[in-house]
Formats: sequence, C-alpha cells, structure tokens
Amino acid sequence: MSLLEIRHLHKAYGDKTILKDFDLTVEKGDVVVVIGPSGCGKSTFLRCINALEEIQGGEVLIDGEPIRRSAKNISSMRQKVGMVFQSYDLFPHKTILENILLAPLKVQKRNRSEAEAEAMELLERVGLADRRDDFPRQLSGGQKQRVAIVRALIMHPEILLLDEITAALDPEMVREVLDVVMSLAKAGSTMMIVTHEMAFAKAIATRVLFLEKGEIVEESCDAKAFFEHPKTKRAERFLKSFEY
Repeated sequence: MSLLEIRHLHKAYGDKTILKDFDLTVEKGDVVVVIGPSGCGKSTFLRCINALEEIQGGEVLIDGEPIRRSAKNISSMRQKVGMVFQSYDLFPHKTILENILLAPLKVQKRNRSEAEAEAMELLERVGLADRRDDFPRQLSGGQKQRVAIVRALIMHPEILLLDEITAALDPEMVREVLDVVMSLAKAGSTMMIVTHEMAFAKAIATRVLFLEKGEIVEESCDAKAFFEHPKTKRAERFLKSFEY
C-alpha cells in the first residue's frame, strides 16, 4: 500500500478549474518536488492533501484511508500530514518551546516531560536549543521557519508538506532552512515540497512534478535528467528563466 494516493483529484473555485484530474502516488521515503509557474495550482495541491481545501472530485488517501474535511476522524488524519507554510504562524505571546509543545499536549494529549524532551532534541537538531525561552519576535525569519519545521515534526507526521518555506526569507537566511530540509531527506523523511529554489530541488528530489494550469506537464524520477534535459518544451522554457 502506498503512503499517499491521489486519484482523479479535481479542484475548482466556482467556474475556474485549479486542478484537473490529478493522479499521484507517493511511497515512504519519497521526496517529491513540485515546481511550475505562479498560479499553476502548486500550493492549492498541497492544501488539498490535508483537506485544508475542499475538493470537487476524486479522493486523497493516506495509508489507504480517504481524508475528507467532513470525516469524523479528520483531526487524527491530519496528524499524519505535517505542513509548513510560507508564513511561520507562531504565537507571538508564547515562547519557542511553548509554541512547539502546544499541539502535542493539547491535541495528542502526550506526557509533558516526554514531549518537552523530544522538543529539545529537535531544537538541538536545527541549532536552536539555546532559544527555547525566547519569543518569536527575538528570532530571525530563518530561525522562525526552523521552529515551524520542528513544530510539524514533533507531531510525527507520515508525510511532510513544505509550501514555499523560503519565499519570505532574505537570501542569506534561505540556506539555513534548506540545510534542515536536506538533513530530513537524508534521514528518510517523506516530503512533498513546493519551491522556486531550483538548485535545491535538483539536489533533494527523488521525483519532480512540473505543473502548469493544474495539470502535470512533465514528471521525472531522475531530478538531474529533468533539470539538465527536460523532455517538454514548456518545462525547458520554465527552467531557462532560472540560474542554478
């Protein structure tokens, strides 16, 4: 059984179709990078996976079980799908440690000492253990994004969705965040990543999806081959607009 299956996914806003008959299978350990021009449906696609967006057709299955906004078990299903957004969405009145512990204590009802020990291990992993008692305003953008990744990881998701997590960062902060993601990939984490960082995508992806107008125009299980020799003219034009 695949970790994630997407079958004939259709998403629309009124008369405007965003995703057209979308099919995808993700196995454990896959790092799927989703690229394409702005407005092609990349972010909407990720939001459909954990039911943040209502879909108009098809289905999304995690471990063979459909994930639907109306399902009684939607909360437990969403815990299988961690998501990190462009914006960090940290609570400004809570410390870094408090931000991280909120969901495991309130949602998963975990033991506080056990959850706090894991939070500290994760903060150490991303180089922020010494900032546990700071507030978000005291951290840089790159540091806050690393905290957001830790906040997702502590919930033990089966798959991690990363939506343009470096888009709001200054260029010199991008590297520190991408290094964390690269370490997660090397450790075997299953991820789907929307990004405009082409060199990073080439280095990390086990599969690449190139989207345009809500459809998969090109798919490759060889990231190096895709970025150096795309098979479609549209993907070739898109890649030529980047220097990497």
